[in-house]
Amino acid sequence: MLVSYTVTDADLQYIGPIPSSIREQAKLKALPYRDAAEAIAEKFHCDGKFLEQLNPGKTKNIKSGDLLQVPNVEPFDIASIGELQPGSDIKPTVANEMSEEPEAQKDSSTGEKPNTVVEATPPAVNVKIDTKTNMLGVFEGEKIVAAYPVTVGSGQTTSPIGEWKVRGIVKLPTFRYDERMLKRGERSKNFHLLPPGPNNPVGVMWIALNKKGIGIHGTNEPNTIGHSVSHGCIRLANWDVVRFAAKIRPGVPVSVH
Repeated sequence: MLVSYTVTDADLQYIGPIPSSIREQAKLKALPYRDAAEAIAEKFHCDGKFLEQLNPGKTKNIKSGDLLQVPNVEPFDIASIGELQPGSDIKPTVANEMSEEPEAQKDSSTGEKPNTVVEATPPAVNVKIDTKTNMLGVFEGEKIVAAYPVTVGSGQTTSPIGEWKVRGIVKLPTFRYDERMLKRGERSKNFHLLPPGPNNPVGVMWIALNKKGIGIHGTNEPNTIGHSVSHGCIRLANWDVVRFAAKIRPGVPVSVH
């Protein structure tokens, strides 16, 4: 079902040019939406091509006040991510650099452990990821309460089959882009730190598992969801990963099978 939507000024606030080079992207302060069409498409759980099909000739130069046809879904608002209260709120850090150890070093100035996740007794909630059907299920005991399509690892870098736990949740993460690590699983010194934003490779949310460098995260390519093209991690659309993050907390079991 479709509904009519009037574009607002707020829809156009998080838009800007993004260079194609990873090196140049690393110099930016953020990786926003490339244009209004991309922002509106993600807000209503689709991609730019589908939005154009719904609005022929209207998506090239979208401006405030324009009336568009969009899917009748709960809108995804990137501005609300800061207000999201998942089970654990870790200060922004480099997503895939979280340690496997349960504790981090104290900050010498405050005595606090800003990136530490204290693992409590696992709650009744548990997560099951089926790599054959590309689906992630959230369960309360044996009852499924939510399900999301996912992208799992490719044949070259498969997702980690086994039993894991959620270690922590990072909102609007920075990502360490290491091509050798992504393609071969070998860490190198040639890497770039990509800034936060919806066009970050891990999207707007990183959910760390207790396996170094592996997590459940968003994506800058929602059209890839449901295909085996991830670099070992589990990928959801940005609009789904924020809803998923609100349902879990550190210690939640994650079964990948």
